[in-house]
Amino acid sequence: MSDKKTIAVLGASADRAKFGNKCVRAYLHVGWDVYPVNPKGGEIEGLKVYVRLTDVPAELDRISIYLPPVHTMAAIPEMVEKGAGEVWLNPGSADHRVVDAARTAGLHVMDACSIVDVGLSPSQFP
Repeated sequence: MSDKKTIAVLGASADRAKFGNKCVRAYLHVGWDVYPVNPKGGEIEGLKVYVRLTDVPAELDRISIYLPPVHTMAAIPEMVEKGAGEVWLNPGSADHRVVDAARTAGLHVMDACSIVDVGLSPSQFP
């Protein structure tokens, strides 16, 4: 069993210019166990990509979201099912309806940039 913190990146991307990729790299950089999630599957930054959040084979400390609000809203039931200590709604992933729905569903929501939270800047990952 790992003592490392765990994060699932919902909306992870193989495109290094996208924030869903910068997040994967940032959390790897600070030593977290990272689980990219994208319905396309495959591999991102050398990591297996999980098609669904509920496929991630670990208990999660954090879920970081990089999806448009309509997709974030649709993913709330899966986030509730999987569970995590915190759900980070990164800029562009939520609107007030998403934030309200996530909190009503019992998720511990942080409406801010999860990369900045670990002391890094997205600009550090070109």
